[in-house]
Amino acid sequence: MKLTLHVWRQAGPSARGRFVRYDVPDGSPDMSFLELLDVLNQQLIARKEEPIAFDHDCREGICGACGMVINGRPHGPQRATTACQLHLRHFADGAEIWIEPWRARAFPIVKDLVVDRAAFDRIVQAGGFITARTGSAPEANSILVPKPAADLAMDAAACIGCGACVAACPNASAMLFVAAKVSHLGLLPQGQPERDARVMQLVAQMDAEGFGACSNHGECMAACPKEISIDFIARLNRDYIRGTFL
Repeated sequence: MKLTLHVWRQAGPSARGRFVRYDVPDGSPDMSFLELLDVLNQQLIARKEEPIAFDHDCREGICGACGMVINGRPHGPQRATTACQLHLRHFADGAEIWIEPWRARAFPIVKDLVVDRAAFDRIVQAGGFITARTGSAPEANSILVPKPAADLAMDAAACIGCGACVAACPNASAMLFVAAKVSHLGLLPQGQPERDARVMQLVAQMDAEGFGACSNHGECMAACPKEISIDFIARLNRDYIRGTFL
């Protein structure tokens, strides 16, 4: 299949960026989107041109590294799918595809499609942990966890930190990410000692990083490849109000 790609090229954080057109005449419907970029990069290298920089790691929809905006949608048109798991069969032969990086002040562009998402790491470092002893694994039945709480905590823990929620939000808010990190620990007995401090610290760090405020558009949930529910944002808000009075 033939595809026309319009890829955002930017040599560095302070360089001026622009879309560059590339024609790919030999794409396969079974290729993943990242494999398409691999093929294009091989062509660019053969022509002694600078290859396109983009993030990737597991290529299995697990790590969240492959974030990019494809035709205006984070990770592309396929719901609940990361860019690395998006296949070309979801595009028509002869399609024009526009590819650009996440757009958020808190995610500065490093090069081309690569952005610096260290802000997420700093948010987690601010309080996304529990003060449990390390060493040998504790007895699984020493702390009983109700199944509904365990299931809900696992739903929140499914967040891979890709940043699609930020890229989709018109305010570039990180509330869905932070809510997932707050909730998956706050729902479990092991997370209760730091529950109030955790939400206050994570929200404070989120604000310090320059993310916008949540205004309940719901775009974050629609773009999330793991379909994290905005119900967790409501839970974060309740915990935050509780934390301000304790």
